[in-house]
Amino acid sequence: MPLFGLKFGKKKLNEEERQLQANNRDFNLQFEYANNSIKTSKYNFFTFLPLNLFEQFQRIANAYFLFLLILQLIPQVSSLSWFTTVVPLVLVLTVSGVKDAIDDFNRHKSDNHVNNRPVQVLINGRLKDDKWMNIQVGDIIKLENNNFVTADLLLLSSSEPHSLVYIETAELDGETNLKVKQALTVTADLGGDLQKLTDFNGEIKCEAPNNKLDKFTGTLMLHGEKFALDNEKLLLRGCTIRNTEWCFGLVIYAGPDTKLMQNCGKTTFKRTSIDRLMNVLVLVIFAFLALMCFILAIGNGIWEYDTGYYFQVYLPWTDGVNSAPYSGFLIFWSYVIILNTVVPISLYVSVEIIRLGNSFYIDWDRKMYYPLNDTPAQARTTTLNEELGQIKYIFSDKTGTLTQNIMAFNKCSINGKSYGDVNGMAEITENTVKVDFSYNQLADPKFVFYDHRLVEATKLGDAETHRFFRLLSLCHTVMPEEKKEGNLVYQAQSPDEGALVTAARNFGFVFRARTPETITVVEMGETKMYELLAILDFNNVRKRMSVIVRSPEGDLTLYCKGADTIVYELLHPSCGALKEETMEHLNEFAGEGLRTLVVAYKTLQKEYFEDWHKRHHEANTALGGREEKLSELYEEIEKDLMLLGATAIEDKLQDGVPQTIETLTKAHIKIWVLTGDKQETAVNIGYSCNMLHDDMKDVFIIEGNSSEDVLNELRTARKKMKPDSFLDSDEINIKFENPSTKSRILPEEQANGVYGLVINGHSLAYALEGNLELELVRTACLCKVVICCRVTPLQKAQVVELVKKYKKAVTLAIGDGANDVSMIKTAHIGIGISGQEGMQAVLSSDFSFAQFRYLQRLLLVHGRWSYIRMCKFLRYFFYKNFAFTLVHFWYGFFCGFSAQTVYDPWFITLYNLVYTSLPVLGMSLFDQDVDDCWSMRYPHLYEPGQQNLYFNKIEFVKCMLHGIYSSLVLFFIPYGAMYDAVRGDGKAIADYQSFALMAQTCLLIVVSVQIGLDTAYWTAVNQFFIWGSLSVYFAIIFTMYSDGMYLIFSASFPFIGTARNTLNQPSVWLAIFLSTILCVLPVVGCRFLKAQIMPTVSDKVLRKIREAKKRPPSPLPKMRLRRTSTRRSGYAFSHQHGFGALIMSGRNMRPKLPFTTTGTFSPNSERNRHN
Repeated sequence: MPLFGLKFGKKKLNEEERQLQANNRDFNLQFEYANNSIKTSKYNFFTFLPLNLFEQFQRIANAYFLFLLILQLIPQVSSLSWFTTVVPLVLVLTVSGVKDAIDDFNRHKSDNHVNNRPVQVLINGRLKDDKWMNIQVGDIIKLENNNFVTADLLLLSSSEPHSLVYIETAELDGETNLKVKQALTVTADLGGDLQKLTDFNGEIKCEAPNNKLDKFTGTLMLHGEKFALDNEKLLLRGCTIRNTEWCFGLVIYAGPDTKLMQNCGKTTFKRTSIDRLMNVLVLVIFAFLALMCFILAIGNGIWEYDTGYYFQVYLPWTDGVNSAPYSGFLIFWSYVIILNTVVPISLYVSVEIIRLGNSFYIDWDRKMYYPLNDTPAQARTTTLNEELGQIKYIFSDKTGTLTQNIMAFNKCSINGKSYGDVNGMAEITENTVKVDFSYNQLADPKFVFYDHRLVEATKLGDAETHRFFRLLSLCHTVMPEEKKEGNLVYQAQSPDEGALVTAARNFGFVFRARTPETITVVEMGETKMYELLAILDFNNVRKRMSVIVRSPEGDLTLYCKGADTIVYELLHPSCGALKEETMEHLNEFAGEGLRTLVVAYKTLQKEYFEDWHKRHHEANTALGGREEKLSELYEEIEKDLMLLGATAIEDKLQDGVPQTIETLTKAHIKIWVLTGDKQETAVNIGYSCNMLHDDMKDVFIIEGNSSEDVLNELRTARKKMKPDSFLDSDEINIKFENPSTKSRILPEEQANGVYGLVINGHSLAYALEGNLELELVRTACLCKVVICCRVTPLQKAQVVELVKKYKKAVTLAIGDGANDVSMIKTAHIGIGISGQEGMQAVLSSDFSFAQFRYLQRLLLVHGRWSYIRMCKFLRYFFYKNFAFTLVHFWYGFFCGFSAQTVYDPWFITLYNLVYTSLPVLGMSLFDQDVDDCWSMRYPHLYEPGQQNLYFNKIEFVKCMLHGIYSSLVLFFIPYGAMYDAVRGDGKAIADYQSFALMAQTCLLIVVSVQIGLDTAYWTAVNQFFIWGSLSVYFAIIFTMYSDGMYLIFSASFPFIGTARNTLNQPSVWLAIFLSTILCVLPVVGCRFLKAQIMPTVSDKVLRKIREAKKRPPSPLPKMRLRRTSTRRSGYAFSHQHGFGALIMSGRNMRPKLPFTTTGTFSPNSERNRHN
């Protein structure tokens, strides 16, 4: 049994091959395969305390304070009470522990939600309701329509003809178009017969679990016969069953072994760059502390040897101390305790509070709230806020992140006339009148169009318009579904096809039904059945598809649609004038980022077609060279086409995406799009989003099929962008020629212009290999925009990891599907969009919101503010503690290095806890150099964070020197003022207690003035905290130094009467004023001169803002984002090659057909009414 939830014993061997047997749990259990339970949590009830404490004490500062606590328990060394360390240490550990517990509790809830989903499993001939987590390898389970696939399953049978199953893979690859899977014939015969399924005892041998989504190899042994298994027979976890009443599957991989989970990547503990810098600085401070203690210990040894030895009658050595060196040794540890406030434990408490407060600002921001689905922004991780202000690279998914995953028929060109623009209106608004399709009872109510001229042309019977929409209703591979009369639902392999067929439907050409041999269309209310003679299928080379149909009148026609560059080469010479007009329209459509297709037709002669059809049948049944023969026949018949026009489809972007990308680009953030979509689709969106544009010098396409090809293409691109990068004198070449170089960080390189890079998945696989990855990252980082298409979830993570490895930059990944989880986990910051693809991305993210456009506010406002606030906090905190602590160091030279504290012990305890904690927290939670509107209007303000200018090693040294200078002033000014000083009545005030009070009062007033100088945005809270802290200080010292407190607690409050006797002297206040001026004046002078002589980017922008504030604010211009372009969108279909052949074979058809006759259609007629 596991001890405290941890498994001990031998480690499971790596699996080389998987072997399993259906319906035989005993056989499968011997291999110890993982069950279907998933676990993302870190702790359980028993392991939380030891593991969490172990993790927390890995932080250097926590371990250091534990060491201090141990020192304070040694009487010979301790110079402060033990509770001064144990109370704040316990507080820090408790706050961090509670936060970790809440985070892990949420992970447990998420795991339980997934693990407890219901599923039907076949056990002993009966279907039993069970939970996902109880499913094991070898079980047979039943899935129904719209169910998530429980595990990686071998499809056995389904309700559809030939045991086909339609699945949606949006959570795997971001595509919403349906894909088809088909069971083996031998298992398809099992059908839904539970007894046959129970008796099924096939044995599977297949590859070990891996992350390759598009590959699976295995064999099925059944009744002594062996059957090959491939990816087409596998249903992967994360898919959704569509248009299939039920199906049965055999569990091959479960839980963590599924391909989805194999692609999810490991959950890593993310730390900010400031956290990592803090660890280094803490080590530096420790070294500085040790140096100071060593100097003071040496001083003590010398003093005790030369002077103290002879004064033992008055100052006896501590028990056990018998020599000056041993006294120095003990004093070393005493000073370690006294000077430990250079790294106060309250620093870490304050950092956690600041991060938590800034996280709440994100949660409460109404401008990042999406009312349509009631989704607020959420900071799911509270430790990464300031990192949001340092982002250099954004890695974004496309589908569902940049786009809405909705295609809309936007415009078209028919016979030289363009439709879709609204006369007299530059932009469509809510008040624009929509076309009324109520005359068409079969119209899709969701379809929207604004140009009334097109519907009028259709109603008037314009021949070319009718032919145009007839083509759209016939030339496709869409499958219709009509469960209720008139309620048509189209299931399209490509969202583009669905949009085109829906457009034809609304304009009166309703695709109603299909069989392998016929297509039924309701044309302007009249039902017609076309005989489907051939489908000339789409592939990536042809970039077009055609159908050949025979009309009810007996006319033979070929209808074709495809990429304009391809179809234009096939047009009849008589189309010259129409080609010119249509080309102008295509350029306009492309200029708006629309996805275009050209449509054409050809009337066929009966004799020619019969001969062609005979040769087509021979080619289709040929054993060798089938594809080549078919391609030749397609080329032969698809000639001399007559141009009809063009379509323009809008791949709807999320609101504000182009503007957001434009703003983030101005902030010098590089955006890479990593998508599972095909190349043409990804490039189209790149232009629509204004990432790619025609002003770029070049857009490089990397599509090599070997390592050598990819290397040559990358080098060619880099040579064009930066020819000097190939010289032997190039900095990076010199660096990487030296094998002993440990640092792999590449310096920033500048290209000689603006470039883009597009690389596909198989080329990226070569580029990510060890010998090419450096070439890839150098070339890609020279480009302003990079688009990676057809990439797997693991490749997304590898690209992010590559940039993290070679670039000193903070990365952010944003996505909305399960295919983005590994990328989100790998990046420094992971953003989940709660969209249409489930919540997997959100559950794995650090921050989440509903729309991509909120990213600019998250980074430019919340991220920038958080970074500035954290940097100001750290600079001030280190300054005030150096100034506070180093006064002890100077005092050591005047007290015989005796480890006596210069301040009242109560002041030491309360300095960081009470007197200076709230003012710095007020600044760190409320400060802002400019408000949110100016932050968005001037993205250049974001640059200092990317370059880490506000807090780095140099800034730390400045704080340190500032603190040392202030400590000198704060010690020697009070010391000089007190030296041989007398009161007005002639009594001396030059005693230790009066000096201590004066020094600590000077210190507190100086650090209060300093935080006033650091505060850029004053609120009532800041004022209250600063003045309140000073008031509390004076109230406490007058109370603690009173006669009453001394009489009650004589040992604890020895400073009797010091406050009233010292602070009533003008000379004391004059010294306090002088100390304040000497500490503050250099800071004010330096800041003024720096802003005038060497202004930073922020100084310049802030000057612009101050000037702009003097003028009345001008509203931001609302411009419609358009671009002129000679580039036309590529063929945008994404359906599987071969789907046309599947339709023609009839294997995906149900035997029923509601409409088999021609004639006039009336929805209410008896003939067409379902009984």
